[in-house]
Amino acid sequence: MREENLALPDVMLVIDAEGVIRDATLSNLFAGERAAEWIGSPWTDTVAASDADQLKRMLDDAQTAGVCAFRHLNQRFPSGVEIPIEYTAVRLGGDSRTLAIGKNLRAVAELQARLVEAQQAIERDYWKLREVETRYRLVFNSSSDAVLLLKAGTYAIVELNPAAAQALGVPLLKTRGSAGVRLPELLMQDERELFHAMMRRVREGGKAPGIMLRLGDERVPWMVRGSLVSSVTEEVYLLQLTPSAAVGQQPDLANPVPIDDLIESGPDGFVVIDQQGVIRRVNRTFVDLVQMGSESALVGESLSRWLGRPGADLTVLLANISRLGAVRLFSTTLRGELGTEIEAEISASGNSDRTGGRIAVFVRDVSRRLTAGSRESKGLDGLLQSLSKQIGKTTLRKLVDDTVGIVERHYIDSALDLTGGNRTAAAELLGLSRQSLYAKLNRYGMDEETRLAASGAR
Repeated sequence: MREENLALPDVMLVIDAEGVIRDATLSNLFAGERAAEWIGSPWTDTVAASDADQLKRMLDDAQTAGVCAFRHLNQRFPSGVEIPIEYTAVRLGGDSRTLAIGKNLRAVAELQARLVEAQQAIERDYWKLREVETRYRLVFNSSSDAVLLLKAGTYAIVELNPAAAQALGVPLLKTRGSAGVRLPELLMQDERELFHAMMRRVREGGKAPGIMLRLGDERVPWMVRGSLVSSVTEEVYLLQLTPSAAVGQQPDLANPVPIDDLIESGPDGFVVIDQQGVIRRVNRTFVDLVQMGSESALVGESLSRWLGRPGADLTVLLANISRLGAVRLFSTTLRGELGTEIEAEISASGNSDRTGGRIAVFVRDVSRRLTAGSRESKGLDGLLQSLSKQIGKTTLRKLVDDTVGIVERHYIDSALDLTGGNRTAAAELLGLSRQSLYAKLNRYGMDEETRLAASGAR
């Protein structure tokens, strides 16, 4: 194999004061080229046309300063091939001639191309890995089975899905970060040794028979099975939690009717939330309405995530429940995870000491029902159609302004009716500040006196 001395130049040219090549020497890398054909030709004729000005500046710099900076030129060889060459020029003593020294950049260009290809390959592998991680995350979180991962050394919870978090009574956010929760700390004192014995058998044989542990705040019996999973960085334990089939439901003498079964199979959505609107329980109908995979995926989430205006509808609902104790036929829009929207009515009650601060919410799909709101929208359509008759009689700007005014007035009036005249709640429902709402009420003549007069007329 022939080895090249990388310190030697690949091209050396002697250029006279007129820029004509008087001598040319090529390295063994260009042994097949006839450099003698360059002699007597202007150097500018042997490079790309776009490099001619740069070449002249390089020669001028060499004559003025004695040496010029490196410049990149596309040198055209006698065989017709064009190769990128990095040149510098040096003035030869007191002579007017200039020595141009060039180094072949093709190897550098090839390395750069290979580097770009390697970077693109790395990026493709990265996105493939992200796709695999996304699929894993969807399967892990949507699974109805309770699953969690533990560090092999410390039994700290590395990751758990919503079903496991509900079973253990641990918030998902609490296990994130460098300092995870250790599972033995969540067990009863007399069951920790049994758990450690099972994990020792898992370490020795890869898996072990399941054991019964009482988990969560209510100490419900669960069958726990473990297995060892190899990881890139360290080994982890995979635990699967299954509700114990040996422990049946205790009969409730005070409530002999199976209320839970009736709610679960009811045609309307049923949700139990706390005073902050966080979901604590749902039935299957509500899971289907919001297009989620399982009940465990909803527990711990805010109900406002699926209501018409995130935050606003739930705020109004909770405020009315706190003030009145119950809400009936609260109109809103329910958004599904797959992009569907349906018209819904909400009835809710609770938030007392007897209910432990819990609120029962019933959600009914009324998208197929012809409600009063539908008739109002037809009235709005009639007003807008009457404006269409003004086309040709007034300017487009005035038509647009009148249309905006009618629509704004209609929705402000609907928001005030929905909130029982509460301007603060109506402004929040419309996404406006109170000052902006007051200004629009004055603009459209919808102040309190006008509304009272209109109510009296009706």
